[in-house]
Amino acid sequence: MDPVIVAGAGPVGLALALALARRDVPVILLDEAEAMGDAHGPRWPRTAVLSPATAALVERLGYAALRRESTAWAAWRTLRRRTEVLRVDFAPDGTDAPVHVAQHRLERGLRDALLTCGSVRIVAGCRVDAVEQDARGISVHTRGSHETWWRGGFLVGCDGSRSTVRKLLGVRFPGRTAVDRHAVAVLRTELPEPGVALLHRDPPGAPAGQEITARPLPDGLWRLDWLLPVQSRQLTSDALVERVRATLTAWCGQVVPYELIGSADYPVHQRLARRWRVGRGFLAGDAAHLVGALGAQGVEEGLRDAENLSWKLSLAWHEGASGLLLNSYEAERRGAVGARLRATDQALPLLRSSGTWQSVRHTLLSGSAREQAELLTDSHLGRGAAASPVYSRSPLSLPAPRGGGGRAGGSPLTAGSPTPPGGVVADVQVTALDGAVGRLRERLGRGLVVLLVAPGTGVWESRHWLTAGLMPRLASAVAALPTSAELLVTENYPGATAHSVLLIRPDGRLVTAMIGCRPAELYSAADLARGGPPVSDEDPGGEDVPAGGDSPGRPDRPERGGQGHGGGRTGGAASRRVGDPAGR
Repeated sequence: MDPVIVAGAGPVGLALALALARRDVPVILLDEAEAMGDAHGPRWPRTAVLSPATAALVERLGYAALRRESTAWAAWRTLRRRTEVLRVDFAPDGTDAPVHVAQHRLERGLRDALLTCGSVRIVAGCRVDAVEQDARGISVHTRGSHETWWRGGFLVGCDGSRSTVRKLLGVRFPGRTAVDRHAVAVLRTELPEPGVALLHRDPPGAPAGQEITARPLPDGLWRLDWLLPVQSRQLTSDALVERVRATLTAWCGQVVPYELIGSADYPVHQRLARRWRVGRGFLAGDAAHLVGALGAQGVEEGLRDAENLSWKLSLAWHEGASGLLLNSYEAERRGAVGARLRATDQALPLLRSSGTWQSVRHTLLSGSAREQAELLTDSHLGRGAAASPVYSRSPLSLPAPRGGGGRAGGSPLTAGSPTPPGGVVADVQVTALDGAVGRLRERLGRGLVVLLVAPGTGVWESRHWLTAGLMPRLASAVAALPTSAELLVTENYPGATAHSVLLIRPDGRLVTAMIGCRPAELYSAADLARGGPPVSDEDPGGEDVPAGGDSPGRPDRPERGGQGHGGGRTGGAASRRVGDPAGR
């Protein structure tokens, strides 16, 4: 089958290409930049705050130096005027802490890992300008360093907020413009609590309605964000320096020595693409959504897109896929980002015809100072309504039973368990059948995971319990599943009783759970997780694709028979080398 074409080599495109390559899927990565990497130097002040689960994904993909090149926060403080309203302390080992990394370092780490993957061809200096698709595949034309046609099984647009792929697929991108605005500076300085992130509302001596955040980075660096009125003029360099000096004075009692590394003044937009899939074309990252108000992290959401889509495209490439599987990407991820945007809209101070910025913000965030602090803290840390939502309506998960009880198709997890079907599983310690011990997150991404809760197994060598209890029957049931799965064992799992069996997707989402070994139910749930039996290559998901390749946004093009055209798994593409536009 033809390779997957990924347009855009930012963090999301790199992560998606890596995730596919780790699953032995050939990839063509198209990048508009003439040279990938740090050709233009560090792009301060662009940074990314990653949740622990997303940081684990990045490490799994091959960026092993992430922890060394980022900062896991020790705590988060929310202040109002001179009072600390809320403080969140993280574990000393940083396992539950957000990870703050410079975006150019994140991209470099992913790119270096990608260069070790022989199944990826990186094509720099080219821009997508035409897309065609038919029943067997999708063709992409580029101009620039490679003016040619590329043939792929699927196309994923990770080409940013002004996505050409999105426009060529004919997808609308509605939303709101400039709902928030910030001035940002990266400083090298010393603040009172190293490693502690801070949100300060109405600091002493600042203009009314001021809000400042400080997020630590490695090497003594800090990213500072000041909330600005949306319709005010561009902040001058002198005005920025005044804000820096006033902030340092408020926090340190004086203007401590500092070095300004980089700065920016930018608006925050909120947009959500109407569709994330059109036939064999998909959208991810900023091409599909824009978030960022109240501390939302666009890179974090984009990496979740890549994690969700990569295992589904891999399954489609290796085994074929049903419409249910491919359509579930939009159902899950668009639904999740839409929920985040709706939660933000409920709290976001918008410009009104009357009232000052401060009064509007106070009106919308009414309630006690503690309630306001909790709302803002949750948004910045991705907790509460801002947390990664449960895919409760996912077509790939069995619905949670009413009252539980471990009945057929049900879950033995107790009420209030952190893991309902479609939710992110807890990162417990697990043991593989070969005796290897590690964390559950380290084993994700390869296929389905079947996790047995077996208290006491930790004190025995694996050879002793492999042939005991329900293990032999469960191992046979796992081997007979319709798609690949790994059997793991844990001594305990939050909310689960002994002999519970959890079926987990490659992206760490729970499919279902049951008590004991139930081969037929396990098989049915695994079949559901893959979207049911795959369909013909000529119909990868039931999406209507215009006949003759007349996809939305198709410009005039040269006659067929030029570079890059061939069949799907049969015909010219079957013997084509990955990344060879001419199929030679």
